[in-house]
Amino acid sequence: MSLIHYARVWLASARYSIVRTMMFRFDFLMWSLVEFFWMAVNVLLIAVIYRHTNSIAGWTKYEMLLLVGTSMILQRLMMGLFWSNLFELGRNIRTGSFDFFLAQPGHPLFMISTRKLDPDGLLNSFVAIAVVVYSVRQLGLHPSLTNLILYVATLFSALVIHYSAVLLIVSYTFWSIGSQGIEGSYFTLFEFSRLPREAFRGMANVLFVYALPAVISSNVPAGVLIHGFRPVHALWLLLTAAAWLALAVFVFNRGLRRYASASS
Repeated sequence: MSLIHYARVWLASARYSIVRTMMFRFDFLMWSLVEFFWMAVNVLLIAVIYRHTNSIAGWTKYEMLLLVGTSMILQRLMMGLFWSNLFELGRNIRTGSFDFFLAQPGHPLFMISTRKLDPDGLLNSFVAIAVVVYSVRQLGLHPSLTNLILYVATLFSALVIHYSAVLLIVSYTFWSIGSQGIEGSYFTLFEFSRLPREAFRGMANVLFVYALPAVISSNVPAGVLIHGFRPVHALWLLLTAAAWLALAVFVFNRGLRRYASASS
């Protein structure tokens, strides 16, 4: 399939998801409000903490709010675009429904990753964007168009990291009964994305900054707006995203061969 055909498949899936969501408007509204209140709690927590201090690891109140807003953008995009699709993988493998994706005229990874959208997650990404815009205004920043483009580009690289981490987790179901319970490891890991890199010391710095990609996935994009573009940090994020995606695809393909051989 060409890129145009893949784009048409994605658009058809997106249209179906929106139509289906509008059939259950109350459910859509309820989950949108749940996610909104979760985001509000994170923002209020920052307000409470900074009533008692002016700086955390060298980060001021609105710098921290910008960092948290960036982290929320990534998680809302992840939840809206890929979360439900990937975590249905385990159920599909157990029930044999995964054969449906293998029979489709496209790469199985693309088909399982883009089958549907969650509009409630995507809707609240605009709330997270508003948090970032508010923080930028309060900091008196005036990012250039180039920096805004670079911010979006680093956000995309960070989203690849989030996607790769979830794909690695759910690919475990090719070797196990299911993925129930292990999805919490994604939230546990990326909870640290709301913290500044400078807050980590010793082994925590080695583990969460260098070994695992949680901290840089939000710190690098936020740093583009706060401190300006730093090529070394951007290259670090880009190489990390490429490495994690390559690892995730490799593990998925190994699992895919295992599934095919088991069902043949």
